[in-house]
Amino acid sequence: MAKLVSKTYGEALFELAQEEEKASEMLEEIQSVRQILRDNPEFRKLMLHPGIPKQDKLRIVDEVFKGKTSDEITGFLRIVVDKERFGDLESIFQYFIDREKETQGIGVAYVSTPKPLDLEGKSMVRDKLLETTDFKTIEMHYNVDPKLIGGMVIRIGDRVVDSSIKSRLNDLTKELLELQLG
Repeated sequence: MAKLVSKTYGEALFELAQEEEKASEMLEEIQSVRQILRDNPEFRKLMLHPGIPKQDKLRIVDEVFKGKTSDEITGFLRIVVDKERFGDLESIFQYFIDREKETQGIGVAYVSTPKPLDLEGKSMVRDKLLETTDFKTIEMHYNVDPKLIGGMVIRIGDRVVDSSIKSRLNDLTKELLELQLG
């Protein structure tokens, strides 16, 4: 359900940005608002508090954001509050950011390895991903997960390439169990 909400609202915001030809500006603005919200968790608690009437929350949005963000972003925040979807705002913003990066030809890859990659290893992974995708550039995020034992797991959007030893061992275990049960 949350994914459907973020896609529905995120897509609406993305289409508005495209129609208004303000995609880059809105991307920057969304990233700024997102950071402000992350830096002020009390504001999120306030906006999610069930005891505060919706009209008060809408007034707060106006006081905090009107004149400091574009009318489109302020209006969007008002809609999110009005529809009681403020709790989904982070995933909505993430959807918008991902769509805009996709439009600009920027891929976002998450790479997990059992040990940290050196600069050469990171460069090789990035170059291979650029070679095998249609992206102009790739934003790389690296994570160390010792449970992988060896190999790596790469996630780009909904696609996952899992060449980890952990995954291979799990597959082998399943095959052996099927042989024993069969």
